[in-house]
Amino acid sequence: MNMTRVLLVDDHTSVQEGTKYMIEQIDNMKVYTASSGEEALEMIKNEMYDLYIFDLFLPNVTGLDLTKYLISKNPHAIVLIHTGFDIEPYYNNLIESGVSGFISKSDSKDVFQASIKFALKGISLIPITLLRQLRRNETTAVNSNGSYLDISLTEKEKEVLYEVARGKTNAEISEDIKLSQRMVEKHISMVFGKLNVKSRVEAVTRAKELKLVPDKMLD
Repeated sequence: MNMTRVLLVDDHTSVQEGTKYMIEQIDNMKVYTASSGEEALEMIKNEMYDLYIFDLFLPNVTGLDLTKYLISKNPHAIVLIHTGFDIEPYYNNLIESGVSGFISKSDSKDVFQASIKFALKGISLIPITLLRQLRRNETTAVNSNGSYLDISLTEKEKEVLYEVARGKTNAEISEDIKLSQRMVEKHISMVFGKLNVKSRVEAVTRAKELKLVPDKMLD
């Protein structure tokens, strides 16, 4: 029987070694590893694998970057994102890039191995801890003529944007809504991308035009 070739990309040595060990306990699995996105790109350019497992938060070249490049080269590639962090701010971008599923780094060995087996059969097995993050409570933008646009903000993005519109700093928003400053910054970055703006002032102005936040803010 042919071996199933897996490319595992993770910049933490201990996580990479532990993950490789769990994968190779599955019959007929051969794992190849890369410790950076740059190294993985070179491997992807030169070799084909049956399954790709990318850490999302790699420095410089991220798991999302790798997925976009890989899918542009091989649309049928099976890609699993392996992360220990909240993926909600990245969910839409990851799905649009072509990922096949997600594996939490907190999963048990049995769940981790089952996720891999299912992925190879074309089935995405999503842990409940991640599934609950993917509840899509979104507010859709409305044009001046009353028609809906293909722009929507999650509840958390809207909450952060509302506080930005009130003139609060990232540190103040972090304290007020009980969210890490790192996550506040990520939500703001997502809002900038969705609204196609480059500053907080532009974001607030655009959001008011699209009725994503009220024209007049409460103190």
